[in-house]
Amino acid sequence: MTEMTLGAALNSGLRRALADDDKVVLLGEDIGKLGGVFRVTDKLQEEFGPRRVIDTPLAEAGIIGTAVGLAYRGYRPVCEIQFDGFIYPGFDQIVAQVAKLHYRTRGAVKMPITIRVPFGGGIGAVEHHSESPEAYFAHTAGLRVISCSNPQDAHSMIREAIACDDPVLFFEPKRRYWLKGEVSDDADGLPMGNARVLTEGSDVTLVAYGPLVPTALDAAAAAAEDGTSIEVIDLRSLSPIDFAPIEASVRKTGRLVITHEAAQSGGIGAELAAAITERCFFWLEAAPARVTGFDTPYPPAALEDAFLPDLDRLLDAVDRVMGRRNSLTGWKASA
Repeated sequence: MTEMTLGAALNSGLRRALADDDKVVLLGEDIGKLGGVFRVTDKLQEEFGPRRVIDTPLAEAGIIGTAVGLAYRGYRPVCEIQFDGFIYPGFDQIVAQVAKLHYRTRGAVKMPITIRVPFGGGIGAVEHHSESPEAYFAHTAGLRVISCSNPQDAHSMIREAIACDDPVLFFEPKRRYWLKGEVSDDADGLPMGNARVLTEGSDVTLVAYGPLVPTALDAAAAAAEDGTSIEVIDLRSLSPIDFAPIEASVRKTGRLVITHEAAQSGGIGAELAAAITERCFFWLEAAPARVTGFDTPYPPAALEDAFLPDLDRLLDAVDRVMGRRNSLTGWKASA
């Protein structure tokens, strides 16, 4: 086991994938000589050469289109979208081609493309650098959408995504790139399509993914001091969703809180709330609660702390589903 940051764990996973399969190629803006804006691809071009780690023009549609051609020829391209808000020029390629070609060709053509997307806020960035576009892609049949939250998953899941014959949108929580943890190069990790129970609990189920998983763990620790037992689940796969552990947890706790940075309307949390209500209606003691970003454009950096879900908002939602006084009921306890 080696301690490393989440960003370094991604670098390690990419290095292992490049070494294991000469059909793996990396494409992106400034990923070669510079090593990427967040240095996730640092020194990989130096080690594997400019034909394997390719600096591209500033043209996301061109990056994705090139990856489609490479996949047709048997390569496993890994595209980096420099920031989440830059993915939209490549959106048409992703949803109209990448997601459809395997289906259109009745399985004759595979699209083993991995698209890395640093996403979310919390780094004080300017406009278009702190967005959460994951729901657009989770809604698109033919795409796998996943997100890591810790260094070990970052290392294991990026390798698994690259080895997968399906196209994968790999959302990396950019404000957690510096989060440290133990990483084993050969760990037998949970498959990238599965959710993981991080803490056992009996009172409330709290589901998070990506950047808000550490916040959810903080909420569980804080609630435990007041005698509330929270079961934290890291969703990991946003499409398809692994409902089984969430359903099992809610049948035990009777209460569900869901959190993500993206806007509330039409988000992953809405699908989770609806699906779990359908599956666990007779076990629920309260309506599921969502703690999310707001239905507004992402604010200027000086205001992002008011936009992002934080510990206080998560604990308030726990109070809500527990029937205790909260921000919606004021000082009057709910019935």
